[in-house]
Amino acid sequence: MTPNLIHRAQFISGHELPIATLSLLNADGGTQPGAQLPELGQQQALKMYRSMVYTRVLDERMISAQRQGRLSFYVSCIGEEASVTGTAAAFAPEDMIMGQYREQAALSYRGFSSEQFMDQLLGRAADLGKGRQMPVHYGSAELNFMTISSPLATQIPQAAGYAYAQKLAGKAACTLCYFGEGAASEGDFHAGLNMAAVLNCPVVFVCRNNGYAISTPAAEQFKGDGIAARGVGYGIKTIRVDGNDLLAVYAAATQARKLALQNNEPVLIETMSYRLGAHSTSDDPSGYRSRDEEDKWREKDPIERMRLWLQTKGWWSEADDKKLLESYRREVLETLKRVEKKPMPPLGDLIEDVYRHPPAHLQQQFAELQQHIAKYPEHYPIAGGAKHG
Repeated sequence: MTPNLIHRAQFISGHELPIATLSLLNADGGTQPGAQLPELGQQQALKMYRSMVYTRVLDERMISAQRQGRLSFYVSCIGEEASVTGTAAAFAPEDMIMGQYREQAALSYRGFSSEQFMDQLLGRAADLGKGRQMPVHYGSAELNFMTISSPLATQIPQAAGYAYAQKLAGKAACTLCYFGEGAASEGDFHAGLNMAAVLNCPVVFVCRNNGYAISTPAAEQFKGDGIAARGVGYGIKTIRVDGNDLLAVYAAATQARKLALQNNEPVLIETMSYRLGAHSTSDDPSGYRSRDEEDKWREKDPIERMRLWLQTKGWWSEADDKKLLESYRREVLETLKRVEKKPMPPLGDLIEDVYRHPPAHLQQQFAELQQHIAKYPEHYPIAGGAKHG
C-alpha cells in the first residue's frame, strides 16, 4: 500500500470525529426516523423479551436472598439485559460463549433452567461444577457456555484461541466473548484483540460499557473515544450500539456474526449502557455515584423500551406482562426453596477431575481435612460422614 505522505508534523486525534452509536428504538418504544429494523419475527422477539424479564426477576430475587444469608455472593445484570440478550440471540447454539460474570441472560436465552441456576448459586451436589466455584461462575458444556473464571479479562485471549481452533477445524461456528469496559484496561484485552486480528479468528467481542469499573467511572479509566476506537486501532471491524436498545443490539450482532463467519475475522461491538445495580452484593454504589444519575438511566430501562415496542406491534399487553412477572417470581422462589433442601456435594469431589487419579499430596491433604472435620464436627455440619472414593 502506498503511504499517504505529509511534509509537516501533523498529529491526529479522534476527538474531532467521535464514533457514532447505532440506535433504532426510542425510549417510548417508537422507532427512530429512517431506522432500518432487523428481521425479527414475533416468536423470537417474545423469546428475547421473556429472557430479559426472567433475568431481571432472577437478579432481584437473588440479591434479596443474598441479603437474607441464603447465598454468599451475587452479581446482577440489571440494566444490561438488552446488551447480553440481544447479542446471544443473534448467535447459533453451536457458537461458544465466553462470559465475564454478568451474562446470565445469555444462559437463560439458551435454556439454562432455574434449577441449574440455583444448583450453581447454592453449590449443591447437582451443580454442573460440583459446587467448587463461587456463585455466578456458571458453565454448561451442553449449551456451549464456557465456565466463568474470576480473574478479569482472561476470557478474551481464550476466545481468540478458541475461535482460531474453530477455524482450523473447519467448523461453521464462531465464538462470542463478553467483557466490561473496565476489563479493556487489562493486558489480556490487547493481547486477545491483536491475536484475533492477526490470525483472522472468527470471534465477536462484546464490550458492555456500563459506565463503571466497580467504583471507577469511565472518564477516569481512559481518555480516548471509548472502547470502539481501540478495535479500529487493531484493524478490527467495529460498531458502537445503544446497549439499552434490544433491536439495535440484535441488528449489530446479527451482522457481526455474519462477518466473523464469512470472512474469518474478528468483530468488536461496544454496547453503551449503564449498570443500574451495584457491581456486586459486596458493593455500595451510593459511595461513588448519585441517585439522580441512576434515576436518569432508569428512564432508559431496556426492558421497558422493548415492552412498549412489542405493544405497538400488537404482540404483547400489560396483562401478558403481569402474568409473566408473577409466573417468573413464583418459579424462582419455589426453585430456591426446593434447591436449598438438596444435599451438598460429597467432600471427595474436592480433589477429583483434575488428574486421572488424585496424586499423593492431594490424598494426604484430604486425609488431614477429614481428621480435622472429625475433631471439630460442630464447625462442619454439612461435611459429616463424607468420604473420598
